[in-house]
Amino acid sequence: MSFLKLEHIHHTYFTKTSATTALSDISLEVKEGEFISFLGPSGCGKTTLLSIIAGLFQPTEGTILLENQSVNKSKKKIGYMLQQDYLFPWKTIEENILLGLKIFGNEDSAKKEYAYSLLEEMGLKGYEKQYPKQLSGGMRQRVALVRTLVTEPKLLMLDEPFSALDYQTKLRLEDLVSETLKSFGKTAILVTHDIGEAIAMSDRIYLFSARPGQIHKSFKVPKELRELSPFQARNHENYTHLFQEIWKELESLE
Repeated sequence: MSFLKLEHIHHTYFTKTSATTALSDISLEVKEGEFISFLGPSGCGKTTLLSIIAGLFQPTEGTILLENQSVNKSKKKIGYMLQQDYLFPWKTIEENILLGLKIFGNEDSAKKEYAYSLLEEMGLKGYEKQYPKQLSGGMRQRVALVRTLVTEPKLLMLDEPFSALDYQTKLRLEDLVSETLKSFGKTAILVTHDIGEAIAMSDRIYLFSARPGQIHKSFKVPKELRELSPFQARNHENYTHLFQEIWKELESLE
């Protein structure tokens, strides 16, 4: 049984004067614990599809099932991490990471201790009483990851979470996020424009064609890369081969 199943997803944006089709006939399945990436040219509907999977709005056509249930009934099982950390600047780090628990009415002592332990795992112990403006961009993204994980979602949606960071911080966070999600057995979907990031972090990659977005091709990342950290994977010879293969496919879409 599939953990996540998309069947014939179509989506069209309507205005008073026009109709723009963003997605056309998207069908795919994701296994539990799998990390997949959506890759493709700008405007191909990757973020639209991520938002639909997260249940933020309904597709024009098609169905999405998470653990055999409609995503509308499964929103508490889904966590979202974006390019911007969206931490509340007037709240402390502690208040920010506990916000999800407060919203879901689940602020018991055990959950709070879990939140603090996650913060420590991310190397942020001692920053609980500080405010977001006192932290670097990479540190704020780590806080955002803790805030996402603390509600124990089964599916994580990652919408270009590293794209606003400098390259060194980006590489470090790729390793940290990958290691964290593997250790917790989380299922994740990453939207990215970065071929290298997709290869280094994923089990499978879906390459989308330009609007209307359709799955042009899928790639399975070799086992020898999947067993390495993202940083190590970038230095493996098979990384270069797959990068070139995907690059050629992207060029063919232009």
